[in-house]
Amino acid sequence: MLIQTCSIKSEMQDMLLVFFLGDSISVYGAVMNINRGNPFQKEVVLDSWPDFKAIITRRQKEAETDNLDHYTNAYAVFYKDVSAYRQLLEEHGVINWDQVFQIQGLQSELYDVSKAVADSKQVDVKLASFKAVCLSMVSTADTSSLMSSSPRLTYLSLADVDLLNQTWSRGGNEQCRRYIANLISCFPSVCVRDDKGNPVSWSMMDQFATMCHGYTMPEHRRKGYNRLVILTLVRKLQSRGFPCQGNIMDDNTTSINLAKSIHGDFLPCRFHRLILTPPAFSGQVHP
Repeated sequence: MLIQTCSIKSEMQDMLLVFFLGDSISVYGAVMNINRGNPFQKEVVLDSWPDFKAIITRRQKEAETDNLDHYTNAYAVFYKDVSAYRQLLEEHGVINWDQVFQIQGLQSELYDVSKAVADSKQVDVKLASFKAVCLSMVSTADTSSLMSSSPRLTYLSLADVDLLNQTWSRGGNEQCRRYIANLISCFPSVCVRDDKGNPVSWSMMDQFATMCHGYTMPEHRRKGYNRLVILTLVRKLQSRGFPCQGNIMDDNTTSINLAKSIHGDFLPCRFHRLILTPPAFSGQVHP
């Protein structure tokens, strides 16, 4: 196991971009955020360098953690050789198996290999799988017609945290509330507000540079707000050099059709998120 160095971080980002971006996009986004101030206190673990076969991004060992917070206790994975990934999983000290955590990536063997190692440790694994989409360049013209008829377009604030926690399908708990507050404080977001300043539609970026929690309040749907928010956030991320990526549930036809209408590129691979729970925390984990 090798822990990142400053030179490795920069070279790795370029290498992932040039050669592997589709399958490695979660790791790529995490490395970008590490290289830009590292607000989520991440680090990179590799099997070797420069001829690496597996990469895992993880929370730094010295960072404060909540053992129930799988939102923050998150690992992103990319491998060129699945056996090298398994060896990293099995190596002592790479993964903290004594807390609830998540693993995410876009490679087909990720679940089977992770579950095999988790089973050997009696750790429960729950899988969620989504369509993965990348969004193309967006011009000012794409959003100008929508801007003229919309309420105030701004960004999310910490005053909005409770609403976002209540409306997120993955939310409704204290760990998610704290995680959302950290995302709002650290990363770009876009929000449409009504005349009273209340959020009616929004989206933000997470620790892996993924667009997440796109939501419009039910009474404000079918007004084009979601499209405006997504296109504006894409422009904002592109202006800062981030890849514009997202994950969509298979039955979310509204988001799928929106992604197609703005020329989203659905990747041949799928996005996988695994929630791993050791026996000590069984029954205490939120989705």
